[in-house]
Amino acid sequence: MTLYDLANPTRFLKLVKAVLPWLIVATVTALAVGLYFAFFVAPEDYQQGQTVRIMFVHVPAAQLAMMCYAMMALSSVGSLVWKHPLADVSAKASAPIGAAFTFLALFSGAVWGKPMWGTFWVWDARLTSFLVLLIMYLGIIALWKAIEDPIKAAKVNAIITLVGVINVVIIKFSVEWWNTLHQPSSLIRANGPAIHSSILIPLGLMALAFILLFLTLHLMSMRNEIMRRRIRAMRMRAASVAPAVSSSSISGTAPAGGR
Repeated sequence: MTLYDLANPTRFLKLVKAVLPWLIVATVTALAVGLYFAFFVAPEDYQQGQTVRIMFVHVPAAQLAMMCYAMMALSSVGSLVWKHPLADVSAKASAPIGAAFTFLALFSGAVWGKPMWGTFWVWDARLTSFLVLLIMYLGIIALWKAIEDPIKAAKVNAIITLVGVINVVIIKFSVEWWNTLHQPSSLIRANGPAIHSSILIPLGLMALAFILLFLTLHLMSMRNEIMRRRIRAMRMRAASVAPAVSSSSISGTAPAGGR
């Protein structure tokens, strides 16, 4: 089955109906296992103590915040270039999920920052660019709601989304381009991860759980958006048929005195 096979919304909904229950079970299981390892198996950090456990939520949330935006960008390309019927549905579905992950990353980072840095917030390059990411998500959500024409809304949001990729690049490389409080990546390194396996395994489990959570929420949101569009189309057809039926009834009824 190719992407063009899934261009048919009915076929896509059938696939979602078959896959979603299994995906929900996998997500709940992965979250349960990941949280157990994060809070009951992983050891305390010799410097951070119990505060290190916030990292098991913060890091995956930050990764998924950028992953959601990458999904939006790819969907926007599919909408603008290939005119895939479900591309704009995917882009619209990703925005609220991305906003939620971005907020979770900022909130958990603030909770961690207070005991570690002595403050909830600093105008660090990565923190600032992440705040910009949240504002962009909220702006895109607002535009989807403000523009009534779905085709025009999809085009405008696709262009804005692709321009916003610049900010995602800044988030990724901010720790290398500027002197920030955030350390460079400890996971993706040429000589391997710089994290002990006792921390790396719970972190990997939580990352997997968050990816599954994103896929679950994304498919559910796409399904709901397709159904909303179908209901909207049915209402528009009903509204256009009603005046025609009314006018034909009036023209077909002769006055009582004319018989």
